[in-house]
Amino acid sequence: MTKKEKVAFVMNELDKLYPEIPIPLDHKDPYTLLIAVLLSAQSTDVRVNKITPILFKKADTPQKMVLLSVDEIRDIIKPVGLSPMKSKGIHGLSQILLKEHGGVVPQSFEALEALPAVGHKTASVVMSQAFGVPAFPVDTHIHRLMYRWGLSNGKNVVQTERDAKRLFPKERWNDLHLQIIWYGREYCPARGWQIEKDIITKSIGRKSVLKKLKP
Repeated sequence: MTKKEKVAFVMNELDKLYPEIPIPLDHKDPYTLLIAVLLSAQSTDVRVNKITPILFKKADTPQKMVLLSVDEIRDIIKPVGLSPMKSKGIHGLSQILLKEHGGVVPQSFEALEALPAVGHKTASVVMSQAFGVPAFPVDTHIHRLMYRWGLSNGKNVVQTERDAKRLFPKERWNDLHLQIIWYGREYCPARGWQIEKDIITKSIGRKSVLKKLKP
């Protein structure tokens, strides 16, 4: 199967499995999405979704968030991990949003990535899911699957993102990155992988991966 055929196969299978694509992190607007994505670093969406209702009940806008102290934020978000860094980032970016952006989340990669604790992946998720701008945020699932499927050499997430954007149609990026994440969680996890359930890897996976992961 050529790489072009693999890409077509992946898109077709994902469309069949996920015709409707839920967004993993609960949020109500760009600001709450930004905070949720920031919290999800080295944590799970399930854990974040348990904490954000508590945090957003106290502060769901930059105006309310800056009224909390960094320590108050940290105490609430401790269960998601990295709370000292994340609490400072949340408080700091809320201040900057008020001072430099009128309390509104900016709609550009550059402005988002200039905010404390906001990296390229976080900015990409916000641009994609909040504003509909084509982006291809690469998480551990996408990084792993793009390698297993022989669509990227998987050296790092930067290369994986570049390969994904080169191979997949731009108008499909926003849906595909979510579809691949859901697929990775359900059918192709890092541990407990079962080939009989993983139709995509079984069909197009690189031979070295199939040999290594074969039960």
